[in-house]
Amino acid sequence: MPTPEKAPQKNPNVEDVTLDTPIKRGTEEITSVSLRKPMSGELRGVSLSDLLQMDVLALRKVLPRITSPALTDFELGQMDPADLVQMATVVTGFLLPKSAKVDASLVA
Repeated sequence: MPTPEKAPQKNPNVEDVTLDTPIKRGTEEITSVSLRKPMSGELRGVSLSDLLQMDVLALRKVLPRITSPALTDFELGQMDPADLVQMATVVTGFLLPKSAKVDASLVA
């Protein structure tokens, strides 16, 4: 009897965001962006409280450092606000300790 294959385990440090409004980059159209959990050095120059409050200027500093494909400041400035909020939600989730994520999942 064959054993059932396990689904690949999701990396908790990477989150994919599907954009409502694709980003045009030359002839390319970006429809999805991967964000990875930032390391402390990638948070330089921004206040953690600003990131937790989804401050646009703080996000525009950090997102180019943690997105794949790497988004530019200009592209972020032209982005649909709904897409920026999706990314900001992912970034704030990365900043929470594991215990807070467990507590939040119990409320949902």
